[in-house]
Amino acid sequence: MPRIDLESLRSKGRTTLSESEAKTLLRENGIPTTEFLLPKREELSSLEIGFPMVVKVDSPKVLHKTEVGGVYTDIRDWEELVRRYDEIRERFPGAQVLVEPMEFGNAEFIVGVLKDPVFGMSIMFGMGGILTELYQDVTFRKIPIAPEDAEEMLDEVRGGEILRGFRGIRADKESMRRLLSMTSKMADHLRDQIHQIDLNPVIVKENGCVVVDAKVILEKELKEK
Repeated sequence: MPRIDLESLRSKGRTTLSESEAKTLLRENGIPTTEFLLPKREELSSLEIGFPMVVKVDSPKVLHKTEVGGVYTDIRDWEELVRRYDEIRERFPGAQVLVEPMEFGNAEFIVGVLKDPVFGMSIMFGMGGILTELYQDVTFRKIPIAPEDAEEMLDEVRGGEILRGFRGIRADKESMRRLLSMTSKMADHLRDQIHQIDLNPVIVKENGCVVVDAKVILEKELKEK
């Protein structure tokens, strides 16, 4: 994909990014994401992605894909891939379809950025995936953060025990510290353009981590130069 020009998108009235745009922006800033593709239907048979796969609707108008039936996971053969691809196209006319490998790891976390009316731009870290709302196990820092801030955030949440080897679980704590630092740096650099970022889940593996889903909400008002 071409580089993401946030100012140009905002000048056209865009207030959100599609998942592919959000992940492209993340990758431009050194943040690891899934290796996604936006294939045409006739290209599905030649995709160089191993099963199992994930198929999603890719549209700036659809941020909460799971709630509207815009995500299919654990796809294990070409027949199912084509069927799910067609279902997405039928359900969301005009939208692109994102295809990516299904990621597996040892823990899931959430990293968020939001502009608080009192504290300003802040970064959040906590347990991710389906556990986010259940446990509400999160911590915050004002952006920009220093490396020691990122380290403290990983240690402050109860779920951080996983990153410290709880019950022998192997999860790369250093990769999460780097991801927090890089997200803070990106948000600080783009603070006039971005209102909110939601990276959930971030899957942590024995070596490395990867952003599986990403949402980016843009600032509505353009600042005069």
